[in-house]
Amino acid sequence: MPDRKRTALMLVLAFCLCILLPVPVKADVVDVSAEAYVLMDADSGKILLAKNEDKKLPPASMTKIMTLLLALEDLEEGKVGLKDKVVTSENAWKMGGSQVYLEPGEEMTFEDMLIAIAVGSANDACVAVAEHLEGTHSNFVQRMNQKAKSIGLKNTNFINAYGLSAEGHYTTARDMAIIARYALEVPKMLEYTSIKEYNLRQGEFKLFNTNKLLWWYEGADGFKTGWTDEAKYCLTSTVKRDNLRLIAVVMASPVAQGHFRDSMELFNYGFATYSFKTFFAQGSPCGTVKVGKGTENIVEVVAGENAGVICAKGEEDKITYKRSLAQYTDAPVIAGQKLGELMIYKDNELVKKVNLNAARDVQRGGLLREFLKMFAETYLL
Repeated sequence: MPDRKRTALMLVLAFCLCILLPVPVKADVVDVSAEAYVLMDADSGKILLAKNEDKKLPPASMTKIMTLLLALEDLEEGKVGLKDKVVTSENAWKMGGSQVYLEPGEEMTFEDMLIAIAVGSANDACVAVAEHLEGTHSNFVQRMNQKAKSIGLKNTNFINAYGLSAEGHYTTARDMAIIARYALEVPKMLEYTSIKEYNLRQGEFKLFNTNKLLWWYEGADGFKTGWTDEAKYCLTSTVKRDNLRLIAVVMASPVAQGHFRDSMELFNYGFATYSFKTFFAQGSPCGTVKVGKGTENIVEVVAGENAGVICAKGEEDKITYKRSLAQYTDAPVIAGQKLGELMIYKDNELVKKVNLNAARDVQRGGLLREFLKMFAETYLL
């Protein structure tokens, strides 16, 4: 075959291959040095970027997110109070690593202990809280592992409540992101993890938050750093800007401050690439429903959660919604009762459903009210 024909044939084949084969996508769209990382949309749980996300690694003090989570859930359920006195045991006093130097027998409020964990990453406070809630540290750790399974973690096992390296103490970047997403719904979690400075012991001991993103990155309000020789530099963090909340996990960043740089790199990518299209904020009015046999004739309905979704920037117009409300319901109506749904679509494909709930109670009306209502409808309208 002449060279010119052979060359032409090769060009045609190459052109066909380019059309048929997928174009390779660059894997490293961010410059992150961490051994494993995840960037997650907090609203949907969708992972936007990841590397080695299921590799089991030591989490260091990021462990304390689970410790705080369980303690705050006990607080919410009334099992413990913020002003309850927590007494330091000898076991807690013996703890090494980061600490607030609790003395055996020293008393501190439950709230101060939690802030010592959230802000100062205090190992001794972790043990004191664990013992206060479950009697022994080991009982509390058992509960941590039960919680891990209940929220769907598949590659996590805790040996202690504070995060010092121990055989069999591991998690993954994906599992840490799931823990963080769950923790966002726990009352007071962000309140405590966003504290920059705190005066402990009536100002005698000042705490500075180990998460420097609180100073360095707009919108940062959680969660926890971690470092040991084995784990290297780790950080699970969250940032909210313009209704878009992202979660970033970096594990085993090799150099000091690297976990902050890596996390900011992930957040920069996320906020540059995505936006959050919101139609109705959680609790905002979305319509009304007629009520029969009640003390009122209509009830307002509100969004049960933020009615919006993440989307790539420039694609906001592709996001639409439809609302479906009950035309009528009989009293009694209970606040929070589902009376409809709001469906969110992208390119006409359903991507999210949001419950539309009664904004308030409507009691059942008496016979006299029903009679007067019937009379008005019959003779006065």
